[in-house]
Amino acid sequence: MKQNKSVWLGMFLLVGLLLAIGVSRSGSVQTQQDRIDSITSHLACPTCSGESVFVSRAAAAQAIRTEVARQVGAGTRTDDEIVSYIEQRFGGQVLLVPRATGLDSLVWSLPVAALIMSLWFLVRAFSRSRQNKPTAPSAQDEKLVEQALAESMTKLKRS
Repeated sequence: MKQNKSVWLGMFLLVGLLLAIGVSRSGSVQTQQDRIDSITSHLACPTCSGESVFVSRAAAAQAIRTEVARQVGAGTRTDDEIVSYIEQRFGGQVLLVPRATGLDSLVWSLPVAALIMSLWFLVRAFSRSRQNKPTAPSAQDEKLVEQALAESMTKLKRS
């Protein structure tokens, strides 16, 4: 059982390490158009259902693309600052991917935590069931079964 815990601990550490590497990686140098495309692909069109600003051809999406292009061209704001500006103008529903802070982070992380805990409980339950294998019947148990069978046979013969 101790070895099983160390395997799980190793797996969790590996997943944590890979997540940390994935989050901290920065891509290659982006052109202005790459930045515009990246920002607009993470913003939802306020008048369309389920489309990003990058894909949508609605007037509101075009206005957002123009504003993002203007701010990227000015070079005074980071991508996050531009997204925050658009969010302030149009509200939180303009974000296709919620922020990783505050209540939004709980909404995304609680189901993952619940899944991990459920899997952990299942593994524990199955490992316990393997440990609780039925034992061979004792001599006293066998006598009780023989007596019960004999009694039922005599009752059947009488009927």
